[in-house]
Amino acid sequence: MISLADLQRRIEYGEISADTAIRQSVEAIDIHDKTLGAFVCRTENPRAQSTGPLRGIAVGIKDIIDTADMATEMGSPIYRGFRPRADASVVMMLKQAGATIAGKTTTTAFASVDPTATLNPHNTDHTPGGSSSGSAAAVAAGMIPLALGTQTGGSMIRPASFCGVAAIKPSFRMLPTVGVKCFSWTLDTVGLFAAGVEDLAQGLSAMTGRAELRPGAAIETPRIGVVTQDFAGVPEAAGAEALRIAAKAAERAGASVRELALPDIVGEAWRIHPTLQDFEAHRALAWEYRTRHADMPPLLRGRLDESVGILPADYDAARSVANRARKALAKLFDEVDVLLTFSAPGAAPKGLTSTGEPRFNRLWTLMGVPCVNIPAYVAEGGLPVGVQVIARFGNDARALAAARFLEEALKRG
Repeated sequence: MISLADLQRRIEYGEISADTAIRQSVEAIDIHDKTLGAFVCRTENPRAQSTGPLRGIAVGIKDIIDTADMATEMGSPIYRGFRPRADASVVMMLKQAGATIAGKTTTTAFASVDPTATLNPHNTDHTPGGSSSGSAAAVAAGMIPLALGTQTGGSMIRPASFCGVAAIKPSFRMLPTVGVKCFSWTLDTVGLFAAGVEDLAQGLSAMTGRAELRPGAAIETPRIGVVTQDFAGVPEAAGAEALRIAAKAAERAGASVRELALPDIVGEAWRIHPTLQDFEAHRALAWEYRTRHADMPPLLRGRLDESVGILPADYDAARSVANRARKALAKLFDEVDVLLTFSAPGAAPKGLTSTGEPRFNRLWTLMGVPCVNIPAYVAEGGLPVGVQVIARFGNDARALAAARFLEEALKRG
């Protein structure tokens, strides 16, 4: 994989030019994308910018995010050839920081459950996950150092786990969703994929202008609470092993590690996530569902068909549960700095009929808290399995710092 932070240092010290860095990404895409299919379309003759902290950094943009100079097709024939007039806010944030857009990466249709044809770089018989399939695969294959994705249930952290890359789903609305195809306005969150935690921190800091996100020289030793989300079911052996290895590595590195039980209201929030998501999806996708029903992707169409009857009262009750759960979760962070839990049930499933289950992700999307995936284990078939570090809402700097601590601890073994 290409380290964004390493590229930044090499460009700054004159070891490599920004143009050469972009050219290397273009060549890597030429080589690998024929097999993996991570890109929907590519920028013609991309050039490096001359200024900005992300000059020389080639970025992939998930294809539900508007780009003025490339089509935004949302993984659906309904939008084939659709050309937005303007870039989404997050695309402009990247450009203003000096980044170069390499192209649009594959997404499941409308960032939902119908799989793409993108393959997992670690084992092409397996899914890369979804819905941010192309972004995760492109970073994992060493094509680009940075990519944008989105998460409504588990669409960033899960593919990051399956593809063995770092990813951050930031605090809700740290990155704007203006110009991003909406699925659920309560849940949709834009985030980043990169090779490692330092790369995420540098990328997010450059986009947002938040200096506090950049890693410091010293790595603080966090207080970690391990949560297994029993209400979400039993993990597979590979998922359980990844969490065990990560917790032990953190403990050996000097962290305080203990198991924590989540309040009952938090488990109830996990159960009502689909009510919120599906109620809002019916409104966000009302035009497509009503006027192009036959052209909707089959799994999403079936899901919407089944959830037609959600009442406003059910939605209001679900929102109330979510609000109470967020308050209860906030109190838990008085006891620990971060939580540690599964990023996915296990390794990437075989085949391309499923992108995997979001059952260990969806709660944290609903809670709006920052989540960082770190690869922790390699399962049979060379398939990575990650764990996620979760911090208090708004404390993305702490999530990144603790994830960096864990990443280093895992390297030491």
